[in-house]
Amino acid sequence: MLIVDDVPELRHLVRTSLRLRGGFEVVGEAGDGEEAVELAGTLQPDVVVLDVGLPRLRGAELLTALRSAAPVAKVAVFTGLADAADLRSRVEGYVPKDSDVSALVDLLEDLGRSTQVAVLDLPAHRSSVEPARSFLRHHAERWGYSGDLYEAELVVTELVTNAVQHAGTPISVRLALSDSALRVEVADEAPGTPEPLPLDARGRWRGLSYVSAIAQGWGVVPGEGARKVVWARLTPGAAQPSEASDPDAPLPAPAH
Repeated sequence: MLIVDDVPELRHLVRTSLRLRGGFEVVGEAGDGEEAVELAGTLQPDVVVLDVGLPRLRGAELLTALRSAAPVAKVAVFTGLADAADLRSRVEGYVPKDSDVSALVDLLEDLGRSTQVAVLDLPAHRSSVEPARSFLRHHAERWGYSGDLYEAELVVTELVTNAVQHAGTPISVRLALSDSALRVEVADEAPGTPEPLPLDARGRWRGLSYVSAIAQGWGVVPGEGARKVVWARLTPGAAQPSEASDPDAPLPAPAH
């Protein structure tokens, strides 16, 4: 981990929290944007914990420079900067500073796994569909996913729309790429199990029926606490209708 924040006390808090959780190695700290880019290039960390509201370099310009300096590093934004939300689709994780630091550590634990992982928290509003689609496309392209991105965007659209319409709670979108298969998860905090809808009057797929027609597997699993996770697994090649059963061991639930 490389911790980047201009407040020394906050860097100390994050470092201490990581040490107490265990399994992390903090390789460096930076207090401004230019120092962050320099250290990222030298240290090549696995994950950068980043406040984008920094002196000397900040925001989108800072993120672009970090990606150039350490192209394989995952970036988790931990910031109080209001306009930083525009960067959500370009990073692997985003936690506002008004959240408890344990939420950041949960996310970092997820991102530290060998599988390519990205997590995005969104409100229960239909406007969340477009950032979810942008989030999927950005990371699928960055990771080199060779499947059909249009179909993958349709899947995340249906899963997010379903959660927004029927759960009415904040949602979390989690992407994971392993062995060329892309797993899309949408978690919400509502009870109940979503069910596929029948074909409409024109014989078209709807909702989870549409997901089952595209994905190579889909299902519903319990998440942490009261959460449920609706997932779909996509692999390159022709899509076939699939049942709600997972052929693989389930990935860990999304971080809060």
